[in-house]
Amino acid sequence: MRLLPRDEKFFDLFSAVASFTVEAARLQQNLLSADNAHRGAIVDQIKRLEHQADQVTHDVVSRLDRVFITPLDREDIHQLASRLDDVIDLIDGTARRLHIFRAGDAPQGAILIAEVIARATTQLQVAVEGLEANKAGTVLGACVQVKRLEEEGDSLYHEWMGRLFDGEPEALTVIKWKEIYDNLEKTLDYIEDAGNVLESISIKHA
Repeated sequence: MRLLPRDEKFFDLFSAVASFTVEAARLQQNLLSADNAHRGAIVDQIKRLEHQADQVTHDVVSRLDRVFITPLDREDIHQLASRLDDVIDLIDGTARRLHIFRAGDAPQGAILIAEVIARATTQLQVAVEGLEANKAGTVLGACVQVKRLEEEGDSLYHEWMGRLFDGEPEALTVIKWKEIYDNLEKTLDYIEDAGNVLESISIKHA
């Protein structure tokens, strides 16, 4: 028996944010495939998920101030909460830009990168759940997949960014999609950052 209680609620909160992020990434795929007339409703759904994730992240930070014994180092809890929140924040930012820009039909490259993002967020969720179950092998395996997917997305980003400038493209279209491509690529970087934190925590507590 433990002499002092440890608040395991943190794991539930991390899992909630990871779940919101997976759902937001799937909605981002739908958003890119939709036409301008139907994008507003999807953007609103993503915003609701981002708001829910923000509330959960706030709960994590507040709980750190109240709980004496934590299941992980306080610095690790705060860093993981921040990194997970960064991912869904950026998905929300990309969605809002797509809608505001009236960007038109998405290039195939954007759809492909969004699909990689969705797979990467799923692996991030696997890693979070593995951390709760204290399964280092699950966490590390999922983090390896996150790194592989980041590399896959990075390759797609460079290929399709180049295609954006093929021929004599309309300048405003290039400006819009360049920013969206940049955000998609940055989202994968943020997912990898979260994976690195999970990997570090898992190794520390193995």
